[in-house]
Amino acid sequence: MSERKRPIVAIDGPAGAGKSTVARRLADALGYVLVDTGAMYRAVALAATRAGVPWNDGERVAGLARGIVGAHSLAFERDGALGVRVKLEGEDVSEAIRTPDIAQGASTVSAHGEVRAVLFDLQRQAGEGGGVVLEGRDIGTVVFPDAEVKFFLTASAEVRARRRHEELVAKGQNITFDETLADVKERDARDEGRAVAPLRKAETAVLVDSTPLTIDETVAFMLVKVREVAPAL
Repeated sequence: MSERKRPIVAIDGPAGAGKSTVARRLADALGYVLVDTGAMYRAVALAATRAGVPWNDGERVAGLARGIVGAHSLAFERDGALGVRVKLEGEDVSEAIRTPDIAQGASTVSAHGEVRAVLFDLQRQAGEGGGVVLEGRDIGTVVFPDAEVKFFLTASAEVRARRRHEELVAKGQNITFDETLADVKERDARDEGRAVAPLRKAETAVLVDSTPLTIDETVAFMLVKVREVAPAL
């Protein structure tokens, strides 16, 4: 066990499993800081798009990411409704990074080892003191293999696509369920098959299949597990 006074809670899992929502609610219930690592990759993908840098150009995207981190151009602010607001060069891009296109871009840029190396240090700095909830694809396996509490949150591809489709339609986006399902499956294949830090369940992670569960039920179950490690919470 580490010397941290409060644990690191790592939540990994595939796209559309509800990690962001669950992580936000879990952090609120625990009084922990939420570190949205996926938003970091989304922000880099958005910056690349705006700079005209192809997502598959790892070297140039990594250079762009280094510039963002070096200039402290990426900032996160706590928000009661969203959990966290993301600012890129002072602009609130919380909504801009949540489009299907940027989601695909995040999956692409995150496959580059040089990009992950740049953001790895940022993630470690944000969470190493404990008292944080981090969600992503490789938090419990790569970023914080020593995290005191690890979850692997998943659901069937169909359920994840339905949830995602409802979310996008509510935001006014014109996309079909079949397109959303294909998008989810494509991201799964990319995340699981990438050479660097592929998506996988950490050996010590608690598997949480949210297919039959509501958000409240999922969070309640995870709270019990966290409190088994830190009973004073």
